[in-house]
Amino acid sequence: MAVTLKAASPTPSSSSPVARLSVTTRAAMPGRRRAAAAVRVRAIAAAAPAAPAPAPAKPAGAGGRCRPVSQTMSRLKAKGKQTAFIPYITAGDPDLATTAEALRLLDACGADVIELGVPFSDPYADGPVLQASSARALAGGATPDRVLEMLREVTPELSCPVVLFSYFRPIVQRGLGHFAAAVKEAGVHGLLVPDLPYVATSIMRSEAMKNNLELALLTTPSTPAERMKVITEASEGFVYLVSVNGVTGPRENVNSGVKSLIQEVKQVTDKSVAVGFGISKPEHVKQIAEWGADGVIIGSAMVKQLGEAASPKEGLKRLEKFARSMKNALP
Repeated sequence: MAVTLKAASPTPSSSSPVARLSVTTRAAMPGRRRAAAAVRVRAIAAAAPAAPAPAPAKPAGAGGRCRPVSQTMSRLKAKGKQTAFIPYITAGDPDLATTAEALRLLDACGADVIELGVPFSDPYADGPVLQASSARALAGGATPDRVLEMLREVTPELSCPVVLFSYFRPIVQRGLGHFAAAVKEAGVHGLLVPDLPYVATSIMRSEAMKNNLELALLTTPSTPAERMKVITEASEGFVYLVSVNGVTGPRENVNSGVKSLIQEVKQVTDKSVAVGFGISKPEHVKQIAEWGADGVIIGSAMVKQLGEAASPKEGLKRLEKFARSMKNALP
């Protein structure tokens, strides 16, 4: 649910040799270093075992009404000024059973797309709320395999598509092809990788396409116009517009520059544009919708309702109340 806005040094605890490079910093890397990084990424992809053929998918949720992310967004745009409600929660916070119930609840509350975060030990692009959420999930035993196992059971019941959010290191450790195949087999429709290295984008996108997954890419307030055009051309499902420079987390007010940012992105693409970062109040949702966004992504504020409650039962009640208030604020 977040994206780093500058080059990040490799994490000391990481066994992966891949340097994490934001797409917004490509121009700052000399050509020789870019080429070397590309070779390393390709070597990792080649060394990974070939991905198995995806297992037959379970029927789509709600009697087959669950559509791909791009189709979901397009249908909403075709209805006029209808803006997609895209809530985010962390898988396993407070536990995977509660996550399963939360997915069903958000679907019933009218979520158009649900973004589900895979907990990670180094969520360096996330703010305190999502960092704490990941820590709770990991402490409770959530792993990528357990998250996917839970999704295999729940996604057939949902009427909206799920976009899986994951940092890049867990994907590399599993193998890009294996990860994409496992995600598709779990009933997921889209992927979002906030720290996806520029040099790995084409490989990740290829593996996603092989498994009928839509890889959504991110653009930021500091993304140069030429690079924004490249990102929007490659992005699938929707273009994720980060509303501010910095990490995730609730903010008192929406960045007033978001209105012009939305228009800048729409000048270079006709794909749906979803805005995220700092959206925490119904008035934020209403404002962003009025500015022309095709979707609003609510993360930290949503996670607080569920993960910081006194009990899972109380968390689900808080989540439902908050989700309905945000949904009702949309046109």
